[in-house]
Amino acid sequence: MDTGVAAAAAVHALVDRGQTLAVAESLTGGLLAATVVEIPGVSSVFRGGVVVYATDLKHVLAGVPEDLLDERGPVDADVARAMAEGVRSRCDADWGLATTGVAGPEPQDDKPVGMVFVAVAGPDRTQVRQLKLDGSRADIRHETMTSALALLVDELRESGPA
Repeated sequence: MDTGVAAAAAVHALVDRGQTLAVAESLTGGLLAATVVEIPGVSSVFRGGVVVYATDLKHVLAGVPEDLLDERGPVDADVARAMAEGVRSRCDADWGLATTGVAGPEPQDDKPVGMVFVAVAGPDRTQVRQLKLDGSRADIRHETMTSALALLVDELRESGPA
């Protein structure tokens, strides 16, 4: 799914439902929020977000348990889950969307370049996808953004009407 198409589909579904979104971003560094706010009508559904590039800010701003970060590091499925749930709660949104991973060019904490987790927390459940991406740093960041939006669209469709 194209990034713009995914962003538009997500925003329109949220508008139709009268629901809201917040984002917590690490490797995408604000690109996810910037892409979402390009869509007309987004102001009625986008609450905001946090860029938590530094590991300690994943705890301080996104609510990831410190012991989880100490035990597993920032690139982990449960960290992505906690980021999505944390931003959803802290921004008082119906949906939270999160990205964390290694964009490169070097591995991080024994995690390979291209290992990425995206997560969405909704009213009824939280879903996480692990991605194994190739390409340049820019390619990995872009594909992460597209995959996160696609996950949100999938969850909105699966959850049925609000």
